[in-house]
Amino acid sequence: MTNIIVLFPKIEDAKNIRNLLVRHGFQVPAVCTTGAQALASANGLGDGIIVCGYKYPDMIYSELQACLPSHFEMLLVASQRVWSECSKEGVVCVTMPLKVYDLLNTLEMMSAGIERRRKKRKSRPKERSEEDKKVLQEAKNLLMERNGMSEEEAHRYIQKCSMDSGTNLVETAEMVLSMMRF
Repeated sequence: MTNIIVLFPKIEDAKNIRNLLVRHGFQVPAVCTTGAQALASANGLGDGIIVCGYKYPDMIYSELQACLPSHFEMLLVASQRVWSECSKEGVVCVTMPLKVYDLLNTLEMMSAGIERRRKKRKSRPKERSEEDKKVLQEAKNLLMERNGMSEEEAHRYIQKCSMDSGTNLVETAEMVLSMMRF
């Protein structure tokens, strides 16, 4: 579920938007009246969307967008004049007067994009640190030296032991090193 932060200078407006979104199944963990509050909330969440107006007591939307974490998108609710001036990349606009249908459809589209990117990030293999790579290589070298294995055979051996024991590859390599050094 995508996190949505609602930011409007008038708390009544922000709460009305939040209530509308919650009624339609969106998760709204924060309602804010200043850009600083919205940034603090965004930094505490994994990813999401900020639904906001044009101007807040401490900044305007373009300043907020420049400070937003990279994993957050912005949905600007503004007049046609402001909307036509909005040429910022990464800002999606919905014009005033606000139509519920437009707001909900735009949020659905943005949420679907965030979900796709989240799945893509999770499916990407994790990068090993240099230290982990070193431990793995050391274990393979020890297996190659003591057991006459090729590098591929040593890697497969560590991989199989890892799967059999339910530990990750690096932990298994560390176990191999500790057992074979005696």
